[in-house]
Amino acid sequence: MIDFSWQIFSQTGNIETYLLMKELETIYESDSSNRTDEDTTELDRHM
Repeated sequence: MIDFSWQIFSQTGNIETYLLMKELETIYESDSSNRTDEDTTELDRHM
């Protein structure tokens, strides 16, 4: 989805599309870090 937003922005220069891309990046990064924390916690429980 981020790549799609970037392609649209690069072709149109639409700032709304760029802002959407940045928002998606932020959501993706925070979701990824939450998963890593959950995975570590799960591993700690099994040790």
